[in-house]
Amino acid sequence: MSKATSSSNIMLLILKLRTFIALFVILAFFTITVDGFLNPSSVIIMIKHISINALLALGITFVIITAGIDLSIGATLGLCGMVAGYLISQGIVLPMFGIAIFPSVWVVVPLVLLLGCAIGAVNGWIITRYNVAPFICTLGTMYIIRGAAMLTSNGETFPGLSGNPQLGNTGFEVIGAGSFFGIPYSIWLMFIVAAVIAYTAKKLPFGRHVYAIGDNERAAELSGIKVNNVKIWVYVISGLCAALAGIVVTSQLVASHPATGNAFEMNAIAAVVLGGTSLAGGRGTIGGTLIGAFVIGILADGLVMMGVSEFWQMVIKGIVIIVAVIIDQMQNKLQYKAAVASQKS
Repeated sequence: MSKATSSSNIMLLILKLRTFIALFVILAFFTITVDGFLNPSSVIIMIKHISINALLALGITFVIITAGIDLSIGATLGLCGMVAGYLISQGIVLPMFGIAIFPSVWVVVPLVLLLGCAIGAVNGWIITRYNVAPFICTLGTMYIIRGAAMLTSNGETFPGLSGNPQLGNTGFEVIGAGSFFGIPYSIWLMFIVAAVIAYTAKKLPFGRHVYAIGDNERAAELSGIKVNNVKIWVYVISGLCAALAGIVVTSQLVASHPATGNAFEMNAIAAVVLGGTSLAGGRGTIGGTLIGAFVIGILADGLVMMGVSEFWQMVIKGIVIIVAVIIDQMQNKLQYKAAVASQKS
């Protein structure tokens, strides 16, 4: 093996481990510069914040592996939160009978999750049926969904979503405030979703089909994979995870606002790309996405604890996204050169 090949392999390994390296550097930096940064209480709060972005990022990982994108997840989060707030505070009004039905939390949550799945299914159907570019389709649905969230309450907030014992719709706030063995439910939910999606990616035929489509869609189609069906399902998964995140956020706030989730899709995409998933499709891991979400979340919370201006935080996040994409392109080029070199040898 030549020195050039050896150095290329080392560089490729470093690029593959970039998320771990970034996480270690950020943790070390904030541990040194911020007093009490790794206190157990601070760590729990940080991971609670991370869990929201992680749910969104986990949901769109399959989408990006198929070389797609979903810009509507932040708006979906907001709409699902508004629908949950509406059902709890306003109920289902039946004007013909002059009554309103207030469903229990056990009914509200499945309905909201179904809404998220439906939004994802519509995105996938438009993209596959009419061959619309995912960026354009989900950009359009993002505006539609955000407008629908505003129309739900005329732009106002649904406050005090604790429910009414007489109506039997209490307990919604437990989702965001409750804990199991001292760990908040939202963190458990994040790891459960990550485990399920990781198992799907590694062990089930659906996961293999997702990677095959991202690697070479035409070849996947010729091999018998129902490409359009798989694409629709990856957007359904994205919508489902966005709905889960919407329920968690709304429960934590015990209120729903139509602007909730604004620009959350950017942090989620940054976490996925930083975690090693290629925007060109065909490559990525669920574990990488989870670590990428931790990098983005710890960076954001650390900057807040340092007292860095919100405007500078936006600048730094933008730089992180650009650097992540540049590194992704570098990794693609090195992998291509390594593949060519192996064929020649």
